[in-house]
Amino acid sequence: MSVPEFSHAFREQLQDLFRWRRDVRHFNRDPVPEPVLDDLLRTACLAPSVGLSEPWRFVRVDDPGRRAAVREDFARCNARALADHMGADALNYARLKLAGLDDAPHHLAVLSHPDPTQGRGLGRGTMPQTTTWSTVMAIHTFWLAATAVGVGVGWVSIIDPERIKTVLDVDPALELVAYLCVGYPAQPASTPELERRGWERRAPERREWIQR
Repeated sequence: MSVPEFSHAFREQLQDLFRWRRDVRHFNRDPVPEPVLDDLLRTACLAPSVGLSEPWRFVRVDDPGRRAAVREDFARCNARALADHMGADALNYARLKLAGLDDAPHHLAVLSHPDPTQGRGLGRGTMPQTTTWSTVMAIHTFWLAATAVGVGVGWVSIIDPERIKTVLDVDPALELVAYLCVGYPAQPASTPELERRGWERRAPERREWIQR
């Protein structure tokens, strides 16, 4: 098998893909076609995993009752988070609208098996978190593939993982790594919404090598 050569034009487009891979919070309600979703899942499973453990588990959340329960949990956790911010900071936080749970046509819970038999434990004796990190790689691969076909992804982190696992009736031994909103973005942008709204800016110094 010959090794593919990636042209300069491709590498520039890859940089564009990285720049346009944004955390989407505002979605159109039009569903993503099932073949597209299936292709994104297949691509996600090409992600690297330590020991070839492939610990990720993708769960489609379609049931309206379960979605409503997730939304309620988000509202409860978000209210607590809002209480931790004071004054103008609280107003800024409130404007962020951190969830696309109401409008996103698709919800995905991504879970990780902490000790899968696949991979035969390679690397986990010294760094047991590698299963979680491998699952994050699958999420990122899914995200990039979605961006490439115009599909947006939003990561909802202000939720109680254990409560959400109960809502979804999944194996309690699994770790909830991410709850994702998926759909076509209402406002595509190449800069993070948090940056556009003045919440935070990138730190240029973190782009430099640290030498020892």
